[in-house]
Amino acid sequence: MSKTATIPSVFSIPKATRLPPESLERSPAAQTGDESKGFTIRRVARAILIAIGTSSLALGIAGIFLPILPTTPFLLLAAACYARSSRRFYSWLISNRFFGEYIRNYLERRGIPLRVKVLSIALLWITIGCSAALAVDALWLRILLAVIAVGVTAHILSLRTLAR
Repeated sequence: MSKTATIPSVFSIPKATRLPPESLERSPAAQTGDESKGFTIRRVARAILIAIGTSSLALGIAGIFLPILPTTPFLLLAAACYARSSRRFYSWLISNRFFGEYIRNYLERRGIPLRVKVLSIALLWITIGCSAALAVDALWLRILLAVIAVGVTAHILSLRTLAR
Protein backbone atom coordinates (compact mmCIF):
# COMPACT_ATOMS: atom_id res chain seq x y z
CA MET A 1 0.00 0.00 0.00
CA SER A 2 2.22 2.79 -1.20
CA LYS A 3 -0.72 5.21 -1.31
CA THR A 4 -0.76 5.52 2.49
CA ALA A 5 2.44 7.57 2.37
CA THR A 6 0.44 10.57 1.18
CA ILE A 7 -2.16 10.32 3.94
CA PRO A 8 -1.81 13.15 6.49
CA SER A 9 0.18 12.48 9.64
CA VAL A 10 -2.98 12.52 11.77
CA PHE A 11 -3.64 9.04 10.45
CA SER A 12 -0.14 7.68 10.95
CA ILE A 13 0.54 5.51 13.94
CA PRO A 14 2.74 7.47 16.36
CA LYS A 15 5.79 5.66 17.66
CA ALA A 16 4.76 6.42 21.23
CA THR A 17 1.64 4.23 20.93
CA ARG A 18 3.46 1.24 19.49
CA LEU A 19 4.37 -1.38 22.04
CA PRO A 20 7.99 -2.48 22.09
CA PRO A 21 8.39 -6.17 21.24
CA GLU A 22 9.92 -6.98 24.63
CA SER A 23 6.83 -5.69 26.48
CA LEU A 24 4.64 -8.10 24.54
CA GLU A 25 6.75 -11.09 25.55
CA ARG A 26 6.45 -10.52 29.30
CA SER A 27 3.21 -11.19 31.06
CA PRO A 28 1.61 -8.27 32.93
CA ALA A 29 2.13 -10.16 36.19
CA ALA A 30 5.89 -10.19 35.63
CA GLN A 31 6.05 -6.42 35.15
CA THR A 32 6.79 -3.98 37.93
CA GLY A 33 4.14 -1.55 39.22
CA ASP A 34 4.88 1.44 36.96
CA GLU A 35 5.41 -0.63 33.82
CA SER A 36 2.21 -2.56 34.49
CA LYS A 37 0.19 0.65 34.91
CA GLY A 38 1.53 2.09 31.65
CA PHE A 39 0.84 -1.13 29.82
CA THR A 40 -2.71 -1.28 31.23
CA ILE A 41 -3.41 2.37 30.39
CA ARG A 42 -2.24 1.80 26.82
CA ARG A 43 -4.45 -1.26 26.50
CA VAL A 44 -7.49 0.62 27.86
CA ALA A 45 -6.82 3.62 25.59
CA ARG A 46 -6.45 1.26 22.63
CA ALA A 47 -9.73 -0.49 23.48
CA ILE A 48 -11.51 2.87 23.81
CA LEU A 49 -10.16 4.06 20.45
CA ILE A 50 -11.24 0.82 18.79
CA ALA A 51 -14.72 1.18 20.32
CA ILE A 52 -15.00 4.81 19.15
CA GLY A 53 -13.72 3.83 15.69
CA THR A 54 -16.20 0.98 15.41
CA SER A 55 -19.08 3.20 16.56
CA SER A 56 -18.03 5.87 14.06
CA LEU A 57 -17.88 3.28 11.31
CA ALA A 58 -21.41 2.12 12.19
CA LEU A 59 -22.67 5.73 12.11
CA GLY A 60 -20.87 6.26 8.79
CA ILE A 61 -22.57 3.20 7.33
CA ALA A 62 -25.92 4.45 8.62
CA GLY A 63 -25.14 7.80 6.99
CA ILE A 64 -25.04 6.12 3.61
CA PHE A 65 -28.74 5.34 3.96
CA LEU A 66 -29.76 8.39 6.03
CA PRO A 67 -28.75 11.55 4.15
CA ILE A 68 -29.19 13.74 7.23
CA LEU A 69 -26.42 11.78 8.97
CA PRO A 70 -23.01 12.64 7.46
CA THR A 71 -20.97 9.71 6.21
CA THR A 72 -17.53 11.18 5.57
CA PRO A 73 -16.78 12.66 9.01
CA PHE A 74 -17.65 9.40 10.72
CA LEU A 75 -15.55 7.34 8.31
CA LEU A 76 -12.61 9.73 8.79
CA LEU A 77 -12.99 9.55 12.57
CA ALA A 78 -13.03 5.75 12.36
CA ALA A 79 -9.86 5.83 10.24
CA ALA A 80 -8.12 8.16 12.72
CA CYS A 81 -9.11 6.01 15.71
CA TYR A 82 -8.03 2.81 13.99
CA ALA A 83 -4.74 4.37 12.87
CA ARG A 84 -3.88 5.17 16.48
CA SER A 85 -5.07 1.90 17.98
CA SER A 86 -4.99 -1.00 15.54
CA ARG A 87 -2.91 -1.34 12.41
CA ARG A 88 -5.03 -4.33 11.39
CA PHE A 89 -8.37 -2.45 11.62
CA TYR A 90 -6.89 0.59 9.86
CA SER A 91 -5.53 -1.55 7.02
CA TRP A 92 -8.89 -3.30 6.73
CA LEU A 93 -10.77 0.01 6.55
CA ILE A 94 -8.41 1.63 4.04
CA SER A 95 -8.37 -1.47 1.83
CA ASN A 96 -12.11 -2.18 2.20
CA ARG A 97 -13.79 -2.50 -1.18
CA PHE A 98 -16.68 -0.24 -0.14
CA PHE A 99 -14.97 2.46 1.95
CA GLY A 100 -11.26 2.24 1.19
CA GLU A 101 -11.11 4.14 -2.06
CA TYR A 102 -13.62 6.69 -0.79
CA ILE A 103 -11.54 7.44 2.33
CA ARG A 104 -8.23 7.52 0.44
CA ASN A 105 -9.61 9.88 -2.21
CA TYR A 106 -10.89 12.23 0.48
CA LEU A 107 -7.70 12.11 2.59
CA GLU A 108 -5.46 12.62 -0.42
CA ARG A 109 -7.70 15.48 -1.59
CA ARG A 110 -8.21 13.89 -4.99
CA GLY A 111 -11.96 14.51 -4.91
CA ILE A 112 -15.19 12.57 -5.15
CA PRO A 113 -16.88 11.18 -8.28
CA LEU A 114 -19.54 13.31 -9.98
CA ARG A 115 -22.08 10.53 -9.56
CA VAL A 116 -21.57 10.56 -5.78
CA LYS A 117 -21.93 14.36 -5.69
CA VAL A 118 -25.18 14.32 -7.64
CA LEU A 119 -26.62 11.42 -5.66
CA SER A 120 -25.63 12.98 -2.32
CA ILE A 121 -27.15 16.35 -3.12
CA ALA A 122 -30.33 14.81 -4.54
CA LEU A 123 -30.86 12.55 -1.51
CA LEU A 124 -30.04 15.40 0.85
CA TRP A 125 -32.65 17.72 -0.65
CA ILE A 126 -35.29 14.99 -0.95
CA THR A 127 -34.84 13.96 2.67
CA ILE A 128 -34.68 17.47 4.09
CA GLY A 129 -37.53 18.63 1.86
CA CYS A 130 -39.78 15.79 3.00
CA SER A 131 -38.79 16.35 6.62
CA ALA A 132 -39.50 20.08 6.40
CA ALA A 133 -42.81 19.58 4.63
CA LEU A 134 -44.18 16.57 6.49
CA ALA A 135 -42.51 16.24 9.88
CA VAL A 136 -41.82 19.79 11.07
CA ASP A 137 -44.48 22.31 12.00
CA ALA A 138 -42.36 25.18 13.31
CA LEU A 139 -41.25 27.69 10.69
CA TRP A 140 -37.89 28.28 12.37
CA LEU A 141 -37.08 24.55 12.16
CA ARG A 142 -37.94 24.51 8.47
CA ILE A 143 -35.63 27.48 7.93
CA LEU A 144 -32.90 25.75 9.96
CA LEU A 145 -33.23 22.59 7.84
CA ALA A 146 -32.99 24.66 4.67
CA VAL A 147 -29.87 26.46 5.97
CA ILE A 148 -28.27 23.11 6.85
CA ALA A 149 -29.11 21.76 3.39
CA VAL A 150 -27.59 24.83 1.72
CA GLY A 151 -24.43 24.49 3.85
CA VAL A 152 -23.98 20.80 3.11
CA THR A 153 -24.66 21.39 -0.59
CA ALA A 154 -22.05 24.16 -0.66
CA HIS A 155 -19.52 21.86 1.02
CA ILE A 156 -20.17 19.01 -1.41
CA LEU A 157 -19.91 21.34 -4.39
CA SER A 158 -16.66 22.81 -3.05
CA LEU A 159 -14.98 19.39 -3.15
CA ARG A 160 -12.97 18.58 -6.24
CA THR A 161 -14.74 16.35 -8.75
CA LEU A 162 -12.81 13.16 -9.37
CA ALA A 163 -12.21 12.54 -13.06
CA ARG A 164 -12.65 8.90 -14.01
